[in-house]
Amino acid sequence: MSSGQRGRGLPRLIATDLDGTLLRDDKTVSERTVAALAAAEVAGIEVFFVTGRPARWMGVVSEHVHGHGLAICANGAAVVDLHRGREIVRFRPLRVEDALRVVRALREAAPGVSFAVERSGGIHYEPDYPPFFLDPGAVIAPVEKLLGEGGGETRATGAAAGFVDQPVLKLLAHHPSLDPDGFLKLGREVAGGYAQFTRSSPSALLEISGSGVSKADTLAQCCEARGVAPEDVVAFGDMPNDLEMLSWAGTSYAMANAHPDVLAATTHRTGSNEEDGVAAVIEALVRGAGR
Repeated sequence: MSSGQRGRGLPRLIATDLDGTLLRDDKTVSERTVAALAAAEVAGIEVFFVTGRPARWMGVVSEHVHGHGLAICANGAAVVDLHRGREIVRFRPLRVEDALRVVRALREAAPGVSFAVERSGGIHYEPDYPPFFLDPGAVIAPVEKLLGEGGGETRATGAAAGFVDQPVLKLLAHHPSLDPDGFLKLGREVAGGYAQFTRSSPSALLEISGSGVSKADTLAQCCEARGVAPEDVVAFGDMPNDLEMLSWAGTSYAMANAHPDVLAATTHRTGSNEEDGVAAVIEALVRGAGR
């Protein structure tokens, strides 16, 4: 079957999360998964990587994107062209005034919370925010300064100059002791009117985007532009930030290692990310179409 020619019964598009889904726990793409992604391309199926990751962390899968080369990053806040040096070709930013409202509401409801601001050019964070991934160009300052005209102490002098002009893709809120799901529920209760709340980390870390921005919404827009209907999409995920996408897609798979809410919301299951569960489904789809 030549590239671009789909067999009967094949989906038009596969949408897959990365961490905990397509990637192994060591953040690599297995040889089996690489082969499955290539087989999907040959079968005429487009593959979208749909992730909470920022564009700068997409190097692990950049070479495995075929065809269009687009990925959806930052939980739908950015569409990225991986064929063009991970260039962000579309932003769906969080308004600064809404981010500040969220900050005030969470500080009152959850004392001890700390914040980071993910902009198009990198991440910047408060002094108490855990630096899960050290960024040498990060500005360290109170979140109000990170969202306004503030500077702060930089890890690399001048590396973040002009960052306040960059769109805010996500506000991140971390709490050192709250239950992760409980923190998500609290965030939605006190500030859900200002922004979109979700989570993908095992810790109490909220990912906060502009109102209406989600993996599902941006994926739906990209699919509409291609004439792809929801029923022609197969989606894979494992965490709450995948729920809307899994509900939108015509066919959805929860990984064996998925969050209980994801397992409850999907009708299909596959193996864990360590068992190459996404690859197993792609292999079965392609094999079935070839019969």
